[in-house]
Formats: sequence, structure tokens, C-alpha cells
Amino acid sequence: MNDEKLLNANKVEGDDTEQTLRPSRLNEYIGQTEAKEMLNVFISAAKMRQEALDHVLLYGPPGLGKTTLAYIIANETGGNIRVTTGPSINRIGDLAAILSALNPGDILFIDEIHRIPKVVEELLYAAMEDFVLDIVIGKDSTASTLRIDLPPFTLVGATTRWGDLTSPIRDRFGIVHQLEFYSKEELVQIIRRTSGIFRFPIDEKAALELAGRSRGTPRIANRLFRRIRDFAQFENLKEITNEITKYALEKLNIDAEGLNSTDRKYLLGIIERYKGGPVGLEALAATISEEITNLEDVNEPFLLKEGFIVRTPRGRMVTDKTYKHFGMGKNSLL
Repeated sequence: MNDEKLLNANKVEGDDTEQTLRPSRLNEYIGQTEAKEMLNVFISAAKMRQEALDHVLLYGPPGLGKTTLAYIIANETGGNIRVTTGPSINRIGDLAAILSALNPGDILFIDEIHRIPKVVEELLYAAMEDFVLDIVIGKDSTASTLRIDLPPFTLVGATTRWGDLTSPIRDRFGIVHQLEFYSKEELVQIIRRTSGIFRFPIDEKAALELAGRSRGTPRIANRLFRRIRDFAQFENLKEITNEITKYALEKLNIDAEGLNSTDRKYLLGIIERYKGGPVGLEALAATISEEITNLEDVNEPFLLKEGFIVRTPRGRMVTDKTYKHFGMGKNSLL
């Protein structure tokens, strides 16, 4: 397979105590309470029936735990997990090779599933519904269909772009969950766990400060913890204090609201160039020299959640909160 990104990660039996940043069981997973409870029910019921778990679709902004949940599903169901990405499945033959190598009860995890080409996606329909592969051989009058039986498996798809999925593929997932941003309290729990794994203490105020600037996202909290630990060790500290946390985050250009340099460029671009909006995303992206998909998938979900912007039929607009954050009057220009 060209540019193949397929991995085979075998499940480790009974190793719930292994300390890694990625939890391996549902009872170790912090946050996403509703999704966790539902998955526990569906997995338990499937195991009682000795059937493969229904196909699972997880969607939401990056860094909220979609990949982690896929691995947990494999651990909880007792299957092996095979991992690939939508962009790496370019041809029908790529997907056929992956599906035909599955064993009964395996989990196939496809990240960025919205980026699978249409012709490849159509091959998934029968595979998901009937566990068969229908491959057309030849063309026109000489064409024939080769049917290959597949073992029962569970497809776990992950996407940051729910709207880019076609209805036929969405409808074939029996279990669908949107992952939400984490609360500050949940992020504090994650930071404490990370601190224990790295065996580098963090005091309570520092954990709260870090949680408040982590954009409701565990991946960001864990990444920033590592960088703050670097600052603390550079200063020969034995633990992460609130003082070093604030200093490190300032150096990393993460402000008190968790906004990074791209967020600020985005917001100030609307204010300075478009008088607060509305402005279309394409025009704004060109103005600030950023990729549209990055702004839409990474920056905007947090800015919308925190009330810094609103989306209108005419485009994006900043809110009063944004002007206040920058210490500006509503009609001010820097």
C-alpha cells in the first residue's frame, strides 16, 4: 500500500495498572461521561451476545480523546485494533487489503474518515452492513463482481468535520457520539494523573491555572504540562508552582483565557481589517495567512464555545467579550 499508515496494536490482557498518558480502560478515562456510559452499555451487551460491537463514529474538535476511545474499545471488547487514516486509503485495493486481513472481533480505526475518497467509501457500505466485499473486476460487458466474505468486525471512525461526511456513511454507524470540551475540573484530574505518571509534582494552584488555559482539551493540557516541567527543571525546581506555570505560559504565548497567537491574530484580524465583522472565513484566512481548515477545525470551536466570536449568515463577527479581552472599545482600531 502506498504511503501506508496501517498499524496492528495487539491488546494487552489484564494490564490496567500500566501508567501511560493514554488510559486503556473506560474506568480510567476522565471526562466524556455520557459517551463513556453509553459505550459501557453497548460493549457489555455485545459481549453478552458474543457479537461484534456495532460500528462507532466519534466526532469533535482535535485532542478530545477520539483515538484514545478507539483503543479503549479494542481493550474492552477483547479484539485487536488496526489503525489507518482516511487520506492513506487512496484506492479500492488499499481498503480491500485492510478489510481482508481482519480477524473476527477486530477493531478497524479510521481517523479522518471524512477524507476517504468517494469510490473507496462506497466499498465500505456492504462491508459495514453485511460483512462482505463486492469488488468489480473488468469493465463494461466483461465486468463481473467478486464477493469476499469478511469476519464480523467493528469500524470506529473519527472525524473533526461531521458535516463533510456523506449521509450513506453516517447512517451505517449504529453508535454515534460527539465529544465535548472538558471542564476545568476534569482537566485538573487529567493534569494530576499526568503529573503522577511523570513523577513531577504540581501544586493545586498551578494545576488550576494550567487547566484554565488548556482550551478544554486534554492533549493541550498534557503538552503544556511537559513544557512547564521543562521550565521548572531548568530553574531547578522540585515541583511545578503557580509562579513558574504563569511564567512558562506567558513565554509560550498562551494568555489567561487560553488564547494562542493564532487565536489572537484571528480575532484582531476581524477587528482591525473588517471592523469587527462580519467577514467570510476564506477572506479572513487569506488576510492573516492561515489555512482555512486549521482555523475551522482547531481555532473556531474554542472561540465559539468561549463566546469570542459568533457565526452569522454573512460571516464571522467578534463579540463584546473580544473587545474587552483586548482592552478596546467596540469601535477601536489598534
